[in-house]
Amino acid sequence: MDTTIDAQSQSVVRLTENAASEVKNMLSNQPENAGKSLRVYVEDGGCSGLQYGLTFDEKRDNDLVADWFGVSVFVDAFSANYLQGSVVDFSDSLTGGGFKISNPNARQSCGCGKSFEA
Repeated sequence: MDTTIDAQSQSVVRLTENAASEVKNMLSNQPENAGKSLRVYVEDGGCSGLQYGLTFDEKRDNDLVADWFGVSVFVDAFSANYLQGSVVDFSDSLTGGGFKISNPNARQSCGCGKSFEA
């Protein structure tokens, strides 16, 4: 089942313009990821029980798909349960820079910013 979500409607994960720009930059500098898009996912692990992951991947069956500023974002059904309404941002500051996920469903987040408790 192919579920494509229009960016104007409610999508699972939203990218900021800064995050989309960095993803495009990374894709253009990494030829091994040509033709792939950003996957945002959740898996067991981390300090708080669950952790976020970002990777370049190809679309899989049953992925939810949204496009933000020219970047396709894939989320699997398991992860969608935990990521609904999340925002992925990017900052290039020297301290605390990188991709950050703001998740309204996280009851508690770890200091590392990569794990959370649902």
